[in-house]
Order: sequence, then C-alpha cells, then structure tokens
Amino acid sequence: MTHLRTYRIDSAWRGPDMAGRTDWIHEFSNTEIGELETAADAVIAQDILDLSADDFDLPQLDPFLAKVRADVVDGRGFVLLRGLPVDQWPLERAARVYWAIGSRVGVPISQNRVGNLLGHVTDVGGAADHPNQRGHQSSDALAFHTDIGAEIVSLLCLQGARSGGESALASAAAVWNALVDERPDLAEALTDTFGFDRRNEVVDGQDPWYEMPVFFPMEGHVMASFVPEFIRSAQRFDGAPRLTALHEEAFDAVKSLANDPDFKLEMDFRPGDIQFVNNLAVLHSRTEYEDWPELARRRHLLRLWLAVPDGWPMPAPLQARHGMDAATGRPRGVNLEPGARLSAPLSPPVLRT
Repeated sequence: MTHLRTYRIDSAWRGPDMAGRTDWIHEFSNTEIGELETAADAVIAQDILDLSADDFDLPQLDPFLAKVRADVVDGRGFVLLRGLPVDQWPLERAARVYWAIGSRVGVPISQNRVGNLLGHVTDVGGAADHPNQRGHQSSDALAFHTDIGAEIVSLLCLQGARSGGESALASAAAVWNALVDERPDLAEALTDTFGFDRRNEVVDGQDPWYEMPVFFPMEGHVMASFVPEFIRSAQRFDGAPRLTALHEEAFDAVKSLANDPDFKLEMDFRPGDIQFVNNLAVLHSRTEYEDWPELARRRHLLRLWLAVPDGWPMPAPLQARHGMDAATGRPRGVNLEPGARLSAPLSPPVLRT
C-alpha cells in the first residue's frame, strides 16, 4: 500500500476554514456586469454553439477570470461568482454571459446522449434512484458525489426552489487524507476497479457499464470519481465487478466524512450566482427541495461541463466513460446516440427513460 500517502495541497481544505474566508467569493461590480452585457449582446444573434472565448470581448474581466481558472484547476478547486441580474435579463443574454465566463475556464463537452452542451438542472419528473435516469432531473436529495464526465462542473442559478436545494462541497483530498490516516484499509479499497452504470447512455460497441477506481492517488494530487449510486446500480449487470462489504463500508465512510461539519462547506446559492467546481478534486451535494407550483417559478439552473485542455494529466481509466477528444486530448463528454448533434438548448429536454 505504498501509494497510500496524504497530500498537503491547496485543494485539501476543511469546511470551517473556508467558511471563515471570503477569497472564494466574488461579487460582480456594475462595471463588470456592463462589460458582460455588452459582450453577450454583441453576439445575441449568433448560435451559442458557434461562440468561443474569442467571440467575447472582456478586457476588464479577463485577468480576473484567468485567476478564477487557476484557483479552480490548480488551487482550492472551487469559486462562487455572485450577483448577475438574471431576473432582469432575457434568457438569451443570461445564457451567453454564462457561456462567455465558462469559455475562460474550459471547453464545453456533452452532458447527455442527445448532445446538450448547455445543460438544465431542474425537476422534469425524474428520480435519482431510477437506473436509467440522472439525479439532476429530479428534486431528490443528492448525496456527496462527483459528476460522471467533466473536469470542471459549473452551475448558474436562474431560479431557486420554494424551499430546500441547498448546496455543499467537501474536499476529496481532505477526505482521502482522513481515510489514509484513520482507515487505510478503506482507502485501499477505494482504489479497486469498480463498475459504473452508464444509466442507459450507451452506444453501439459499449458495455452498459464502464470500469475505474473511485480514488486515483497521483504524484502531486489525488483525484476522485465518486458516484456510489451508479456503482451500486451497475451490479444489475452480470459482468460488472462485484461489490464487497468492505467497498460498501468505504462508500459510507466517504459520505460520513464529507457530511462531517469538520469537512463540509455549506454554500448559499442564490439566483445570479455561478459555481465553478473542480470535479476531480471536490465532492458536491444537494438537499431535497420543494418547488413552486407555478412552472415559471420552478428551480432552474444552467449547467456547463468543461474539459481543460492543459489541465491535470489524465489516468487512462478516466477516459473509460466517454473516451478522449482527439482535438483536445481530454474527456469528450457523453457519447451521442445515432442521429444526435451537439446543441445548446435554452429549455430543459423532455425526460427520456
């Protein structure tokens, strides 16, 4: 177990320490908001899919957004940008502002089998424990996890719920360090190879599951891909690696540590806020929520999954879910079903089973 080392790195933080700081929060100034509005409105007639970083002129914000990228990719692993007036903006402007900011952090990748680069986190009647659905399609609580395919996960809050839906983060490295110190047998178990359910997002030639560890201890950092619900649901397939009692104990230990007040950072996530989270370094969760009865008031977040072309070296198993994009050398997002094309819809897709 020589690879069971601990890490003293910026992303190995504890919740109370972060709660006492404000350097991970930035509130946009009126000048910055004006620059974003001007940049978005200049391309309002163009399809979002055709827009890249070069299409948005952000001379004042660019130095700051470069620091955001560095903080998320190589620093603490997350940031909260606050104060966009989304309640005053048409959705077409809000989406382009979000795309402009995201373009400074990474490259959007597909979030589902129909090719959505701009995703929607809202309750469309899904269930988190349904074997062919994903948790963001429901109002269910989502325990601490990482998303299945992205290097960076980002959310823009357009509308909050009537109650609930609170967000929380926990450092994967801090959780790993605690396991190595206190239960090295569980840390070792989490480096085993697991089967992850593709949740019906399968194209020809693929198994309905893929295989990789939960934790990847690397030279300078530890990476995580923690989705125990998908690992458990992959047990329905005969060929998937079998779970043991030690694996289940290890999953429970990760969740228990992440939920511990010594590790967890609870985050007030309001309309007009943007989260950027390093999906390889930070676990995230959401409480169950109750929505408004009116459709127009329902909880609605926009989501980006981002690849980082010059990001961390990627272990081969992390390519197992989606494969590698030949142009960027990074994970390319969910494989598209036959006939599907990349898109950036401004409304949620219809739930599919």
